Amino acid sequence: MATNANPVPVLYALGSNGAGQLGIGHDQDVSIPRQVLFQTGAEPVAPIVKVAAGGNHTLLLARNGKLYWAGDCSTGACGPLARPQNANPPPFIVQDAVLPAHGEDGSAATVQFIAATWESSVITQCDPDGRATVVSTFGTGHKGELGQGQFIIRTPAITRIKDFPTPGTEIVDLSACMGHVVAVLSNGEVWGWGNGRKGQLGLNIDGVVYEPERIEGIDFEAARAVCGREFTMVFGRPESGKFLILGADKAGIKSSAPTQITGWRDVGASWGGAYILQDDGVLLSWGKDDHGQLAPPGLPKLANISVGSEHVVAITAAGDVLSWGWGEHGNCGPQVENNDVKGRWNTIASKKYIPLGSEIIATGAGCATSWISIEMAGQPGT
Repeated sequence: MATNANPVPVLYALGSNGAGQLGIGHDQDVSIPRQVLFQTGAEPVAPIVKVAAGGNHTLLLARNGKLYWAGDCSTGACGPLARPQNANPPPFIVQDAVLPAHGEDGSAATVQFIAATWESSVITQCDPDGRATVVSTFGTGHKGELGQGQFIIRTPAITRIKDFPTPGTEIVDLSACMGHVVAVLSNGEVWGWGNGRKGQLGLNIDGVVYEPERIEGIDFEAARAVCGREFTMVFGRPESGKFLILGADKAGIKSSAPTQITGWRDVGASWGGAYILQDDGVLLSWGKDDHGQLAPPGLPKLANISVGSEHVVAITAAGDVLSWGWGEHGNCGPQVENNDVKGRWNTIASKKYIPLGSEIIATGAGCATSWISIEMAGQPGT
């Protein structure tokens, strides 16, 4: 019997799409997953494994380090245009990102991490030694989101941040939300830039940070960091149990937190909520829940979580893709009450209904957008 030895990467999306940020060929919201369309000749050969979403743009990162974008390019958050800005009608498909070369052979170096604020993007590329030391930003940022200094508030050019990270270190984690960015370095330090007016960039900062600055007051070596709208969560290694929440205490994001968290598999943050996927597949969450964003009762064991602005997409241990929270734009599926999926979840995809030999690889969640990455069983020789 022939085997499907050549899986084909396929991406599906649903939710908010007014700027074509889903890349599905039009600009209408959808509540049922639609296949994402890629620029002809630039279709991914490896599955999409990371999604970063701003207000109206999306960055997609493939497993092989290839970067793609979709949505509103007028802010510069999609980098140099791969098509004429006055294209009519707009293609509303995913474009191949035009990256600067940092490879030894003069080619664009692979991308390791991606993040997005409301109107800007942040990426890290590998240097010739394969280390994530090239940090670049592009787009629009009136509150330091670009990290390029006080007088650079817009650039469509993918511009490297000078003198960052510090010599001998590399980026091991990167996160952003509406208006601030944080990066974890290999020496355990956490650096940040952007809007720090609520203390989300450290207790010593109460304003805008225009260039990367070390976040003070963290008394442990950091391994991960995630950004909410007005807060930042920093985690030590899972076995240490150490973590710290910086910023505003809206919806009890700080005061309702446990004293320590050990044995986590993944962490995430919405605009106002915190999410910890534990090693046993149980999802711990606290914070804002006005749209049902927090983990609903009876949730099955999970293998993966992706946290959007006000909703969650998760893969269960059994292979189903669930979503819950604020679903006004269809990002949680078609079954909503008062635009919410509250106290329950919708199943938006399932391993049962994809071809035999196919696999759901990853999910993504953005600003009212949801993403499902699948390796479809291909035919031998394809």
